[in-house]
Amino acid sequence: MATSHAESTYRVIQWATGKVGRQAIRYFVENPAFDLVGVLVTNPDKVGKDAGGLADLPDTGVIATDDIDAIIALDADCVHFAPRGTLPDLDTVCRLLRSGKNVVTPMGPFFRTERTGEYLDTIEAACQAGGTSFHGSGLHPGYASDLLPLTLIRLMSRIERIHVYETVNFFAHPSNYIPALGFGRAPDDVLANPSRSPDTHHIYAQSMEMIAQTLGATITDITTTLELATATKDIAYPGGVVEAGTVAGQHYEWTAWADGAPLITFHGFWTMGDDIEPRFDCGDDSSYRVVIEGDPGLDLSLSRGIRSNDQDGNGALPWTGYIGANAIPDVCDAPPGVITHLELGIVRPRGLVRPASAPAVVR
Repeated sequence: MATSHAESTYRVIQWATGKVGRQAIRYFVENPAFDLVGVLVTNPDKVGKDAGGLADLPDTGVIATDDIDAIIALDADCVHFAPRGTLPDLDTVCRLLRSGKNVVTPMGPFFRTERTGEYLDTIEAACQAGGTSFHGSGLHPGYASDLLPLTLIRLMSRIERIHVYETVNFFAHPSNYIPALGFGRAPDDVLANPSRSPDTHHIYAQSMEMIAQTLGATITDITTTLELATATKDIAYPGGVVEAGTVAGQHYEWTAWADGAPLITFHGFWTMGDDIEPRFDCGDDSSYRVVIEGDPGLDLSLSRGIRSNDQDGNGALPWTGYIGANAIPDVCDAPPGVITHLELGIVRPRGLVRPASAPAVVR
């Protein structure tokens, strides 16, 4: 359902209110380009609560519900679909699209590969049935791993290899999932049973494929390597302790090969702070870096500035919400179908130039 440029606001629904969803609610409430009309929650304790309270804002009059039928029945231009997981529920996404609501989701899928082709075909059919558009809008895979490198290559004469680095310091930004992520386990155990699924490279392959197709290259293989670091002393965090000698750092590499040479490498650094050996040269606590080898060589780092509205202390996670939220007007105005970064082009965010709001109170 397209929205005219002449209209002042886009009616949006926030689906799920985790860390990304709360940031998105704040954005929709404070940005005059949007009208938050619905919130879907998956936690029964949140049902019946005002959306403002869920995001540490004043009451909005929008009451959270877990009733999917009620959400489907709402009059809305777009659903920002951000439940926990690695891929969105296909049936639910297609139902939203067929109901006349565009869908933007940080979960993807982002681009067509051998693994995502059938998934995207089903989404495309739902888009055509509902006259709607779908956009996978993630940070990595997504913005940092495809749109950012694709923007930088316009400065190049020749490309040899592209590196994308993601760093997450779980000591600075603790998570309830630290044990499940492999921290605190014996190195041999993590090497034998990595904390990331063997299929993880298929998720990142979407961004790799977007870059490769743009460059006119063909990916023939994707390989994975894992380097570990151990704690040099006991590392205490709010949920427990990573004992000395156990895994406190992980460096994954996923490399896409073309014409017998490595073309694109994604580096994933997970650390529990600085008390690890070996020390990884991986940048800030939560940051991204793109290094392009070629003529001329390029090196761009992306990290949070001094001022931040990250009330939840989630490092780069707020970006995940804003990337999709800022794309919503252009996705709503696009022709029906699956809209990747290549079709979307330069996004024109609305309502960003406005007075700053008072900092939220973290509860």
